[in-house]
Amino acid sequence: MRYKELREEFLNFFKEKGHTIVPSSSLKPINSTVLFTTAGMQQFTLYLTGEKDAFNDFGNNRLSSCQKCFRTGDIDEVGDETHHTFFEMLGNWSIGDEKEGYFKEGAIEYALDFLVNVLKVDKQKLSVTIFKGNKETSKDDEAKKIWLKKGFPENKISEFEKDNFWGPVGGSGPCGPSSEIFYDKGE
Repeated sequence: MRYKELREEFLNFFKEKGHTIVPSSSLKPINSTVLFTTAGMQQFTLYLTGEKDAFNDFGNNRLSSCQKCFRTGDIDEVGDETHHTFFEMLGNWSIGDEKEGYFKEGAIEYALDFLVNVLKVDKQKLSVTIFKGNKETSKDDEAKKIWLKKGFPENKISEFEKDNFWGPVGGSGPCGPSSEIFYDKGE
């Protein structure tokens, strides 16, 4: 599948799930302490902090986008299969929609549905990671319970600290534990 098809499949999937598709913001972020947009959620920072209302601006609290990003923090590693300077980050959010929104379980459900049922990825080749905790933030036991409930055995759930804690963009802002899905390409 080509990247344009993947982008279209992803955005269509979330549109069908009731999300509003938000166009990519500029690579030069507004109201930020960073030089470039480095993450898909960066365009939603003011909504995630409650400074702006997603429903007022987009007519929906469920959003999806394909955000252009530029990073230099790992520039020495650029060129392998996982490190790039310029890329597009696909994402989906439920912002400020406590009654009918979703959080970890919903996000995990959507991710698995998209990978397994839309892209036809073999679930047996998937493994996941969660935040293992540190002095400031406890282990993400909630995400682990959800992955176990979704049929992932203990040996397919790895715990990491640095690689599974997102943000903040710049010196401050929204941040927290993250969970990631990996595909085993074999030898």
